[in-house]
Amino acid sequence: MVTVSVVDCATTHAAEVYLRGPLAVNAAVADVANQACASGFSQYTGQSVDGSSFAVTYLIDSNQDRTADNPTPSTVICLLHAASGQPLTRSARR
Repeated sequence: MVTVSVVDCATTHAAEVYLRGPLAVNAAVADVANQACASGFSQYTGQSVDGSSFAVTYLIDSNQDRTADNPTPSTVICLLHAASGQPLTRSARR
């Protein structure tokens, strides 16, 4: 279980959630999550992850019930953080 504190982006914070999206569970979860996060990063910041001052990671919140017919039982939660490891002091949103 992961817990987070919600803070104003004007205060010091370790990471910023920039995308939450549906995710199908299959053998390529990492590939699908990475693609979704890279695409969402560009839309959120107006820049590519490559060459930016940010790094990206993700969490997967799964509510999978194998008895249900749900093609996207999970949610990918994409986070950005400073590639340098320093805390963020403002939002990366454009």
